[in-house]
Amino acid sequence: MSSPSAGRRHGPSLRRQLLQPLFWVWALGMVVAVAGALLLARAAANAAFDRGLQDEASALAAKVVWTDRGPLLDLSRQAMELITWDRADRNAFAMVDADGNVLAGDGQVPVPEWHRRSTGQPTVFDGHYGGEPVRGVVFSVMSPMLDRAVSIVVVESTRKRAQATRDIQIGIVLPSVALGSLTFSLLAWGIRRGLQPLRDVAAEVAARDAQDWRPLPLQDVPAEAVPLIERINTLLDNVQHTMSVQRRFIADAAHQLRTPVAGIRVLVQDLQLELAALASDGSEPRWEPVLAQLLASSDRMARLIGQLLSLARSETALGVDADHAPQELVPLLREATEPLVLRGLREGRSVVLDAPPAPVAARVHPLWFGEVVVNLLDNALRYGGPHIVLRVQPSDSGDGATVEVEDDGLGVAPELLPRLFEPFWRGERADLRNDGGTGLGLAIAREIIERMGGRLDAATRPAVPGMRFTIRLAA
Repeated sequence: MSSPSAGRRHGPSLRRQLLQPLFWVWALGMVVAVAGALLLARAAANAAFDRGLQDEASALAAKVVWTDRGPLLDLSRQAMELITWDRADRNAFAMVDADGNVLAGDGQVPVPEWHRRSTGQPTVFDGHYGGEPVRGVVFSVMSPMLDRAVSIVVVESTRKRAQATRDIQIGIVLPSVALGSLTFSLLAWGIRRGLQPLRDVAAEVAARDAQDWRPLPLQDVPAEAVPLIERINTLLDNVQHTMSVQRRFIADAAHQLRTPVAGIRVLVQDLQLELAALASDGSEPRWEPVLAQLLASSDRMARLIGQLLSLARSETALGVDADHAPQELVPLLREATEPLVLRGLREGRSVVLDAPPAPVAARVHPLWFGEVVVNLLDNALRYGGPHIVLRVQPSDSGDGATVEVEDDGLGVAPELLPRLFEPFWRGERADLRNDGGTGLGLAIAREIIERMGGRLDAATRPAVPGMRFTIRLAA
């Protein structure tokens, strides 16, 4: 079964409306921060390694010696091996003349075509060496005496700088993502915590009885929501006042009608006796059926007024603050149903009380619980079969009790079960139309049981022998 609000249309939640724009701002900020961190890490790693290459090229340029035979690189073998040997990277150097001819070092070292223009400071370039990408530096040195120049080229593969870039990126990105996620989580928690008072109010409303119109609490409610809660409290107060006026009207009207209806009934009975005394021929007078119908109508009106009074009084007596204490049910059932049991015996019906030897207790109002059982038993005597069972037993869960009124009559059509508890609905069969019923008994019974925190259900053929009403009460 779908919930009552399943088909209701409403806007997105306030929490979603607050978090959604913040999420996009946070996500955009995280993307920008991560992209900036990646670029910053790459630039920092390249700057550090490029500075090392430039220093190395400058150191080699300082070792260039100009002789009669041309420029020489004054390096010992150990120094050359130290420059070119690296366990984690591939390093190489070369000294070339203006035409690009290698004068010293490795002849496979890539030399940029513009190497002669790098005279002011070492210049960085990218190339390939030994089949893999390398980063290099070229630095041109001019002869102090001759119009001649040589270029020092130093290259290294990008393995170490790539690893260093990844390490820096991880060191920046992971804390940034963790800190950003923590910040957003704290923000979401803060919004949820700020909206918790509204959820508490909603939960209290959902847990309340349908007749509970007390004002909603304003403690801990955000200031922005106080006008809404105050307006709801005003509506609740108006509803409570309207319902009180309606109940008073029903009670007053029913009370005022009892006296004239009782007078009419007495006058009809007196008239019946007087007319019977005037009959002398012993035949049934023609006015006797009319008086019988008039007497039955007055009885039915008196019963209807009594039911209306019961409904109005039950609404007052079984309010949300009524004290429903645990009661032992079997004595209450015996006391309430004794007149109806005697009535059933006079009509040739059997009414059996099926109760366990151990006490059965539940939380009820003694007077109005008896009213419910009387209404159900009266319904069974009017419409049920010859055998009626009043059964009481502890509930299956052990916290409360179950009371059943079952008969072996014809029951009702299964599709009509939901209408049984509608006020003034008395069925559509011809044999149920002139039986003295008012159509309020079952409605009053369910109203009373629900106000006592219980539930009243009905079942009919073929699930049960005839008709069964089940009262489920809380402990």
